[in-house]
Amino acid sequence: MEHTKLEAWKEAVNLTVEVYELTKSFPKDEMYGLTSQLKRAVISVPSNIAEGCARNSTAETIHFLYMALG
Repeated sequence: MEHTKLEAWKEAVNLTVEVYELTKSFPKDEMYGLTSQLKRAVISVPSNIAEGCARNSTAETIHFLYMALG
């Protein structure tokens, strides 16, 4: 399964772009706190979807999709 064809992956990438844009306006003193945490959380969703789709077994794919859901 190619992850770039999945609507969930596309939406996750769009959300990632939106969060990165939004956090540009956050106070500079939040750069290493809230801003960093939001960016790490949002990028993990499309990353887990992509990694799951690259796995060789259905069980592994499902595992990574559940991680993206979390």
